[in-house]
Amino acid sequence: MSSSVKDIILYPIQIHNEAPLVDDLYESIRLALESILGGMQGMKLQPGSRIGVTAGSRGIANYITIMSHTIRILQDKGHFPFIFSAMGSHGRGEAEGQQEVLDSLGIVAAQMGCQVSCSSQVLLLQELEAFGVRLPIYCAQEAMEADGVIVLNRIKPHTSFRGDYESGLLKMITVGMGRAPGANSFHNLGAGLLGAMIPLMAKVLLDRSPILGGIAIVENANEQTALIEGIPAGHLFAREKELLVYAKELMPKLPMNQADLCIIREMGKNFSGTGMDTNIIGRMRVDGMAEPDSPRLTYIGVLRLSEASNGNANGIGLADFTTDRLFNAIDRRATYFNGLTTGFVNRAAIPMIFPTDLELLEAAMQSLNCKDVHALRMVLLKNTLHLDQIWVTEPIYREIADMAVVSLAGEASNIAFSPEGSIIWTE
Repeated sequence: MSSSVKDIILYPIQIHNEAPLVDDLYESIRLALESILGGMQGMKLQPGSRIGVTAGSRGIANYITIMSHTIRILQDKGHFPFIFSAMGSHGRGEAEGQQEVLDSLGIVAAQMGCQVSCSSQVLLLQELEAFGVRLPIYCAQEAMEADGVIVLNRIKPHTSFRGDYESGLLKMITVGMGRAPGANSFHNLGAGLLGAMIPLMAKVLLDRSPILGGIAIVENANEQTALIEGIPAGHLFAREKELLVYAKELMPKLPMNQADLCIIREMGKNFSGTGMDTNIIGRMRVDGMAEPDSPRLTYIGVLRLSEASNGNANGIGLADFTTDRLFNAIDRRATYFNGLTTGFVNRAAIPMIFPTDLELLEAAMQSLNCKDVHALRMVLLKNTLHLDQIWVTEPIYREIADMAVVSLAGEASNIAFSPEGSIIWTE
């Protein structure tokens, strides 16, 4: 029997999932834009039209390439495209914060070859009567002043609610383009009605703003671009619902249903709106919303905050343990603004903090009352976006070894720590 954390043996696991892939990004985007601009609204555009393209804060695969191809193709058609921030309350809901987010993603004017507008300016379009209250509907001022708008976003399951429309084009329209005031309106009625609010608010914006359509992106389980499709504005409701079903089919998941401890090397807004994807870790922590059935992770420890998150540690409250390094990287203003806007304040709560990764693991073992580390069911993840490689202890490895979707990616070995107590990750 051993109680030393350093005696833990890890098995590197490669996960193999269905992974359709877009071969030619440029051609796919060209065809997507043809679908949008060939619609009834697109026919009204004159050469030289100013076309706004939305930019959000998510870590979308090939985002810079997709965005730059979109801009170049619109320019080749004789238009004057520009990029504008459409990220709700992210970046503290301020122009400067949004600029920091887009800069970190590489969406800058010099690289995109067009203007990149980061602003908090919105226009009030209408007050919507819904569920007994009046909700103001906002839209980014740059969008309303453009001749046309193309919404560009990934479609995937949301981390806070379920519905026919979750993360995708319609949510980008309602919350992203509405910026901080739009995000406040969207979250005003609580988590239980978010799924119902998207189509109601989106209809107002589609009717009153110059949205031409959307470029939908779906990613495979390896977080690679699986589909790019142009959807004219009039077909957004029907087609996005279908693509969300497809996105759920492709979504990665952990190969086990239960673990005593999950260690996540890095969290951040570039991986998920909640820092750690709730669909992966099986935790929502939203009052009034049922927790997912699986996976069941007794404890979660998260070690780092990504630089691309710019201090926004929204979702840290999904974990049970964290480190000084992560805590010291938190911008409380950005984190609290995100949590107060959504109303999911539990997700900004700070878990237990330990000086090093080693001490965090020792505390988790103590809490689990684990006397024999060889019986520990533990999984280590790089983050919740990239699940192609994970590390598991022997009890989990024995359970999943015969699964067709997993293979051993190297020799099993003892967990290793640097002299400072940080886990040494082997790729």
